[in-house]
Amino acid sequence: MHQTFDAALGVNLLHANQDLADHNREHFDAWGLTCLNVMSSPGAGKTVLLEKTLAALKDDLKMAVIEGDMTTELDAERLRQYGVPVIPINTGRSCHLDAKMVSGGLHRLEQEYDPNDFDLLLVENVGNLVCPAEFEVGEHAKIALLSVTEGEDKPLKYPVMFQEADCLLVTKIDLVPYLKIDVQRIIDNVRQMNSHASIIPVSAQTGEGLETWYDWVKKSCHREDVMKVTA
Repeated sequence: MHQTFDAALGVNLLHANQDLADHNREHFDAWGLTCLNVMSSPGAGKTVLLEKTLAALKDDLKMAVIEGDMTTELDAERLRQYGVPVIPINTGRSCHLDAKMVSGGLHRLEQEYDPNDFDLLLVENVGNLVCPAEFEVGEHAKIALLSVTEGEDKPLKYPVMFQEADCLLVTKIDLVPYLKIDVQRIIDNVRQMNSHASIIPVSAQTGEGLETWYDWVKKSCHREDVMKVTA
């Protein structure tokens, strides 16, 4: 009986979250604002990817960030250095951002800026390979990161994240020569469950793959068909 109640509660929570996520999406669409939900485990490179993206695209797109973290504003402070609005959200014990939290972040953004002036909202989710993929926030696309240091089997062990991803960045590929890792096997494991996602191997250190990522972002903001990278 207890298990049945818990399952029903989980369904109700997801349903309520989806309703608010749809409401967020209506706002994004009315503003002409593309929202990308960036997700990964801790340490896969979300924040450094956003740093590189903000620096590279500042002349092409007007951007804002909602920065989710369980505690502290350390990552938010890093991103503020790029001269964009950054709204920090501390989730406490919650392992993900949800639509209500992002809605609150949007209201804070509206207090100081006109959302119609922005092209791109980057949502950096809490580091976790499970919960963020299950709670939509109104995003137009889900971006998943997987570091080569995490191993080839993660897409099989944590399938929801990789099933839901519209774009997967395989990060830290500059470390491949020092690891027993096969990037193609990572890609093959993702392809078992997701045939549509763009897959882009990248290195923030060497810059490899970043131009392909920037092109993907720019196309998504212009509401064109998002580029498919069939690595």
